[in-house]
Amino acid sequence: MLETIRILNTTLPALYLAIFAVYLIDFFKDKPALHNIKRIFLFVTLIIHTAYLLFWTIHFDHPPITTKFEIFTVLAFSVAFSYFLIELSSDIRATGAFIILFSLIFQAISSLFIEDLIDVPEVLRNRLLGLHVISALLGYAGITISAVYSMLFTIQYKRIKLNQFGLVFNRLPSLEMLEKLSVNSIIVGFALLTIAIVIGTVWLPQAFPDFSLLDPKLLTTGAVWLIYGSGLAVRFTSGLYGKKFMTFSVIGFVAAIVALAASGIMGSSFHQFNK
Repeated sequence: MLETIRILNTTLPALYLAIFAVYLIDFFKDKPALHNIKRIFLFVTLIIHTAYLLFWTIHFDHPPITTKFEIFTVLAFSVAFSYFLIELSSDIRATGAFIILFSLIFQAISSLFIEDLIDVPEVLRNRLLGLHVISALLGYAGITISAVYSMLFTIQYKRIKLNQFGLVFNRLPSLEMLEKLSVNSIIVGFALLTIAIVIGTVWLPQAFPDFSLLDPKLLTTGAVWLIYGSGLAVRFTSGLYGKKFMTFSVIGFVAAIVALAASGIMGSSFHQFNK
């Protein structure tokens, strides 16, 4: 099984690169033959990625959440899977390249640096911890996708303002649809982050003797949750719509990335299992 895991680890970045290329070609060329092929290709890759995650969990007896490079592969899957659901529900297929690019980057980093870890703390084999981490990663996938749609909204908005009705304008969805996709992604991402925080609040103090509310990763996740919660509250109470909300989505995403990066250098954390 270990050899299969290593083959899949090498294959996945190539698959995501191929999917990215197919979506990008279809964006610029708009070839009808590619419309369904790219969705099937993405579906097959998700099945292969699921098998990789299951094989990893079975062989090493823990889900791939031990190190940041293990988490990157779960994040790559989360982004691709979330986009797949969005494409199925909305039937909008022209934005895939911009989102799959993130899965490609995350998986490439994971495949390059991931290590085989068998001896890990027993707590990492707990299903509640797996649910906690996966909910958080799906939440971050949601806000990542929201930021992509917000950036596409900004591009489309500027082209309309400048009366530039070319290829990009024709291929991208309407401003109303881009805003809807961005907002829905934030709502789902925020809900999943909430689930992760609730599980963490109830279970983590029991699982970790050195648990602390001042843990850097808890503080940064809480800050991200407050940022997006405040944004959604303002939107639905005071009417934060259009370009203003799209700007908030992008700024919130940048703040989330900066906060997560900062948490990695802000001293020790009970979340840090391997150094």
